[in-house]
Formats: sequence, structure tokens, C-alpha cells
Amino acid sequence: MKFPKPYTLQEIATLIDCDFVGDKAFPVLGMNEIHVVEKGDIVFVDHPKYYDKALNSAATIVLINKDVDCPDGKALLISDDPFRDFNKLTQHFKPFQASNISISETARIGENTVIQPNCFIGNNVVIGDNCIIHSNVSIYDDTIIGDNVIIHAGTVLGASGFYYKNRPEAYDQLLSGGRVIIENDAHIGAACTIDKGVTGDTTIGEGSKLDNQIQVGHDTLIGKKCLIASQTGIAGCVVIKDNVTIWGQVGIKSGITLAEGTILYAQSGLGHSTDEGKTYFGSPAVEAREMFKQMAYIKEIPNILKHLKEENKD
Repeated sequence: MKFPKPYTLQEIATLIDCDFVGDKAFPVLGMNEIHVVEKGDIVFVDHPKYYDKALNSAATIVLINKDVDCPDGKALLISDDPFRDFNKLTQHFKPFQASNISISETARIGENTVIQPNCFIGNNVVIGDNCIIHSNVSIYDDTIIGDNVIIHAGTVLGASGFYYKNRPEAYDQLLSGGRVIIENDAHIGAACTIDKGVTGDTTIGEGSKLDNQIQVGHDTLIGKKCLIASQTGIAGCVVIKDNVTIWGQVGIKSGITLAEGTILYAQSGLGHSTDEGKTYFGSPAVEAREMFKQMAYIKEIPNILKHLKEENKD
């Protein structure tokens, strides 16, 4: 998430009432999670396991809960609770904006696009030309939709990411200030839920087709010409390359990459990245041929046991 204008390190430290290490005029351009940070971004880290990763990332400002040596060319924001202060920044730069009308006056809707009754279209939404948005679709603020897109009834674009910190008193949500982007010629089925990015974008690529009742988690990137069947659940921060096919009732773990041309058979549970052009099946999913071999071996177990019993009788 980029800020509307550059800020100084001192200005950001004042916003969240914390100490800093570095030039008070050090430029701060935005804030992002570690997998999408760029030069000028703030990244937060609150666990020793990830200190080095954050300090060595592309981010040039690290919001951290420990006094450490500041890497060359970077700056530190020292906080007793980086998670809390990251949320403060999201609230400041991307506050929730209530709406009292169904289609925001700031929304831009292209030529020949049809919006069916009972839809909600939030602030700063952009919808391209020749789209059909069926009834009871909710499109949250800042969503970008390309041309020739079809979205079926009951779908929600832009709900908050499912990202919580387990505190002793309760779960604390990391606020979402990102967007959903639906590229040209994509089709989204009925009752799908596509969460916005926490700081970046959740993207459905050009020409991809989603069936009904699909969940796409925050910051997930789906490539071009992907085909995803009903009741699939995709966790956050997944990268799905072009021409991937996912059949029904598949579950996909966060933070992995599905290589181009991957096929996942129905009811698989995928917990690892895949290789290009290969087919997977099972839970946990393995290459389909290997799984089919295992299933064939399992079917032979009764015959093997019967044979062993007969040998023992002899």
C-alpha cells in the first residue's frame, strides 16, 4: 500500500508514538507485508524468528520490537507492539468509510455495463466496459474490475483478510487496507468470496473462470486462464501461475506457488508448491500417478492378508 504522498520517518514515528533509528527525514513511501515490500516501504516484525528476514528484506523501514543494529541504507521504528502500530497506520491511511447509498458517487462504471438490483458498489470502485454484475453482489471499496467481466449473484469482493494475532485476552485482527483486482474477461461464479489484500492486491487474472462458492484468501495472485471448480478454498498469499486447473473441493495452504499448468484433482489438500505441468491428487496431495499406485496397492491388502492366513494354516 503506497501512501498518498511521501512522509518522513519522524512523521510516521509521531503518528504511532514510537522511537526511531535513522535520519528523521528518511523517506517513507508506503507499508506492506514482507512478501510484497519494496524500497520505501515499512514492514513490521514482532517475533525473533523473523527478525533477520525483515531486516534483510527489500523494505527500507522496519517496525520492530527490539533494539537492533540498523542495516545500512535503512531505518527502524522501535515499538513495544509492532502489530498494533501497523494497524494504527492502516487505520490512518485507509480508514473505513461508511456508505449510505448502494452505488458510491465515487465509483466509475464503464460503458454497456449492467448492474442488477440490490448490488452494493463501494467507494473508489472501478468497473470496466461490457460487464454484468448480477444481483446481491457486494463490491467493497477500491476494487478494480476490468472489461467483459461477469460476476454472479451473492459474490463478495473485498472482505477483510483472515489474519489474526493470538493474544491472551482475544484474537486481534490485522486490518486490511489492500484491494481486489479482477482482470479482463474473468468470470466469477455465484456466492464466491474474494478477500482484499492486507496491504497489497488480491488478483484474479485475465480470462480466468471461477465456479460457484469459492474462497480466495488475502493477497493471493491467480494468473491468466485458470479454471477453478466449486467449493475450492485458497488461503492467503498463494501464487497461482497461468493455465492452472483446480477441480472441486480442493484446499490450498497459504504461501505456496502453483506452477504454470498445474492440475489439482477434486478433494485434494495441497500443502506444498508444485512443479510445472504436473497433476496432483490426494490429501496431502502428491503427484496423481503416485497416488493412484498407492490406492491400487491398498486395494490388494485384503488379498495379501488372505494369502498370509492360508500360508499360516499350512
